[in-house]
Order: sequence, then structure tokens, then C-alpha cells
Amino acid sequence: MMKSKLFWPIIVLVLILLINLFFDKSFFSIEVRNGHLAGSLIDILNRGAPLILISIGMTLVIATKGIDLGVGSVIAMAGAVGAMTVSGASGDSLVPLFMAIAFVIGISLLTGVWNGVLVSHIGVQPIVATLILMVAGRGVAQLITDGQIMTVYYDPYTFIGGGYLFMIPFSIFIVAAVLAIASFLTRKTAIGLFIESVGANPEASRLSGINSKNILLMVYMFSGLCAGIAGLILSSNVASADGNNAGLWYELDAILAVVIGGTSLNGGRFYLMGTVIGALIIQSLTTTIYSIGIAPEINLVVKAVVVLIVCLLQSPEFRKKLTNYFPARKTAKKSEGVTL
Repeated sequence: MMKSKLFWPIIVLVLILLINLFFDKSFFSIEVRNGHLAGSLIDILNRGAPLILISIGMTLVIATKGIDLGVGSVIAMAGAVGAMTVSGASGDSLVPLFMAIAFVIGISLLTGVWNGVLVSHIGVQPIVATLILMVAGRGVAQLITDGQIMTVYYDPYTFIGGGYLFMIPFSIFIVAAVLAIASFLTRKTAIGLFIESVGANPEASRLSGINSKNILLMVYMFSGLCAGIAGLILSSNVASADGNNAGLWYELDAILAVVIGGTSLNGGRFYLMGTVIGALIIQSLTTTIYSIGIAPEINLVVKAVVVLIVCLLQSPEFRKKLTNYFPARKTAKKSEGVTL
């Protein structure tokens, strides 16, 4: 069981939640409030929904030995496009919700095509190609919002990230649907095998007949789509669009979630459920830091330490060294006692 990629992330997640229980006895309690479920666990799932989404897309990109640094900017662009579509610049020009969703999905897929073409067909390194979008995308979002926070007054739009269905936040249903589709396509069809093959050995994949260029294009498009949906959730949840700060540093949290979940940055085998647990660890850790009164200024430091601990626990080499070290220490003490 300890050799499983999910074992240590689950243990760390449980420990973080138990720490919250120590400071707040009602941490695990869930109650019905204003017609919907409320509680700390529900809040963690709801607030962690955007991170889980972009982490799912990031998992497939990393499985191909790539990286997508532009997801934070895509979040900002998607939120800006969605808010502008339903409200306009003055906030009084309303259009049907499906048009806003269609525009957001369209711009998200275009960003994925941009990254995918640069990486697969032109040969630009993934970190460079996505860094271009990371910088340019944020600028596009600021141009759309004119550098200001654009407020939304359209109730159907705010329902996406702030509404409830069957007393559960609607964003959780969105995450569950995306995760189910991604799991089905990668585990019940040959797509998952193709992705792992391209990440493990792209040349061998090409010689075996796999079109690695199309696989790379597909995973970057999916990553862009996940980021766009996450941007829609974030924007609708706060009923506004902020081109300056929306999605800021989300790409780094997504990479951390993927690594915590057991997916190697060297490509190949990937673990979607591990990524979900990794994202929940990051969100739970953020909630814990604020709830127990730790200064927000050291939030990143605490997060980095926890991530380092999880990665060390997952490392077979590190566990092997610990196993060899402690018995050696005991043997040395016994020998010293006999000599004396």
C-alpha cells in the first residue's frame, strides 16, 4: 500500500484536515444553510474547483513531457471575455448565457491551439511557447477590461461559480464532469496510452505509427479548455473580471498539484486522481493557514515546505535511504554496547 502513488498524498491530506479539527471542533460538520450545504469541507471543494480543473489539464500536458505556463493568463482572458459578453463595458448590455460560454470556450481552445502548434509543429520548447502566452495573455485580459475590474450584474452568469444544484455548489458538478470525461478518454480508450507513449519516448511513438504532433496539439487544447472553464468559474463566483490578478500564479499551484499527485515531470505515466488529491492538499493547506492565524506573508513558504515533504515521501530513493539509515544506527549502537 505504501508503494502506491496515492498513499502519501492521501495521508498528508488527512493530516492537514485533522490539524484544522484541532483548532476548530466543528471543522468536519456540514449543515444546511439558506437552502444549501455549508461547511469547511464544502468550502474547500468549492474554492478548489478552479485549481482542480487546470491541474487536470496540466497533468496531460506534463505527461507528454511538456509544461503549460499560460493557464493563469487564460483564466484571466476567459473571465474577461465572459464578463464582457454578458455585461458589456457599461454593465447593462445583456446577452444569453450560452453565448458567453461559447465565447469563453472558443478563446480557450484558441489558446490551446496556439500553444500546441508552437510546440508540436514549429518545435518551440514548451516552457518558451507557453511563457509567451503567459505574458501576452495577461496583457490581452487587461486590454479587454481596460485595466479595471469589470463588474457583472447578470444572475445566470453568477450561478456558474456561485450557484447551487441539489444543495451542492454547481462548480463541483463541473469539476466532476470534466474529471469523468478525462478519466474515461484516458483510461477506457487508447488516448491515454498514446499520451504516455509520446511522453516516455516520442521517437519510438512516431516509429510505431502514433501521430505525436496531433497528440501534443490535443493535450494543449484540453489544458486551455480546462483553464477557460476555471476562469469562467472564478469570474462568475465573484461576479467580476480582473485582468490584472485573476488566475495569478495558478499555473505554479497546478504544477505542484500534478507533482504531488505522483506524475513525473519527465513525462510518461500520469495519475489524474493523484492530481485531484494534490490540488485538494494545496487548497486545504491555504485554508488551514488562514484559519489557524498564520501570517499570510509566509503562506508560500509553508506551502513549499509541505510540497517538499510530500515529494520526499513519494521518492523511492529517499525512503530507501531512510530505511537503510535507521537500522544502521541501531546496529552501530548495539555494537558499541558490546564493545563497552
